Amino acid sequence: MKAKDVMSRPVISVEPRTSVQEAAQLMLQRRISGLPVVEKSGRLVGIVTEADFLRRAETGTQRRRARWLEFLVGPGRLADEYVHTHGRKVEEVMTPDPKTVSEDSDLDEIVQLMEKRRIKRLPVTRGSQVVGIVSRANLLQALASMGRDANSPTPDDEGIRTRLLAELSKQRWAPSGLINVIVRDGIVELWGTLTDERERQAVVVAAENITGVKAVRDHLVWIDPMSGMAFDSPNQKESKAKSA
Repeated sequence: MKAKDVMSRPVISVEPRTSVQEAAQLMLQRRISGLPVVEKSGRLVGIVTEADFLRRAETGTQRRRARWLEFLVGPGRLADEYVHTHGRKVEEVMTPDPKTVSEDSDLDEIVQLMEKRRIKRLPVTRGSQVVGIVSRANLLQALASMGRDANSPTPDDEGIRTRLLAELSKQRWAPSGLINVIVRDGIVELWGTLTDERERQAVVVAAENITGVKAVRDHLVWIDPMSGMAFDSPNQKESKAKSA
């Protein structure tokens, strides 16, 4: 399997001059732990994650050292840490020039890179443009959907996935960027987060109406905005497609 078979798209991202507060709120609202930082031209310039917000002056969690240790650390590193804990814009706290993979990168290559770099997500690029993101969650979804001895998706499966994602991207009600789709042998597996429980049936219907779909399996989770509680699909039964 390759990155294009499991990656999330469209990508939820922020611009370099987005405020730290806005980025944090977006992560909370979308239930994601990292955001690519993309210029208006679409060029990837960095990535910002929950880890970048752990030590902040606002929460009193900035690093504190004894005077003698600060002397050993040096003014340059102390200055960098000050920017990271007091910076107001994403570009001041992000990791610049992040590692990326291509759409045709093998999942084994992606896993090795994640392990080597100790990172949880990798932007997928086409040239300088970000076209998707592969996270550890995407890899777990692929494992749960297909199993150890699963074959790679066929061209028909890839076409189903592409058409369904394109259909969802056109719909204003669809939780863009929060739903991942994995297709094997014409069976569509829906993973991700809903912002309104009523979106569930609409997503399933969109999948059922794609030519070639044999069945739809709903693993979508709805997050109640009032309580923050997560609710699984009310029925995990396989939905038979209306058009095959």
